Amino acid sequence: MRFAILLKADKDTEAGKMPGEEMFAKMAQFNQELIDAGIMQAGEGLQPSSRGARVKFTKDGKVSVVDGPFAETKELIAGFWIWKCKSKEEAIEWVKRVPMPMESGEAEIEIRQVFEAEDFGEEFTPELRELEERQREQLARQS
Repeated sequence: MRFAILLKADKDTEAGKMPGEEMFAKMAQFNQELIDAGIMQAGEGLQPSSRGARVKFTKDGKVSVVDGPFAETKELIAGFWIWKCKSKEEAIEWVKRVPMPMESGEAEIEIRQVFEAEDFGEEFTPELRELEERQREQLARQS
């Protein structure tokens, strides 16, 4: 099972404030533990929403773009990991070990299971599964 581990933003991450050297070192050590355990597949920090945009699609086919920043920080993501775990419980146990990422001393991390091909049912035909596999292989080669 794969899980997206989503670190919620706060006022400091939205202000573009960088962690100190000690936090970078703790996160690097934690990431190495994840890699050594075969858990971590990807992970990145995200720029503040002031450097982002939202694209909205409406029922009538209109598309609009709103540039950041976005007001409600508790709904924003400051960074993410993709982990491969045996269960949600295993992912929870790893999240409990994350070094405190926020200077405020408070943080929220969301765990969301990633859909796998078998989760989609009959509508995800063998042809579509084959296409997705080719796309994944192409992405791996490009990395």
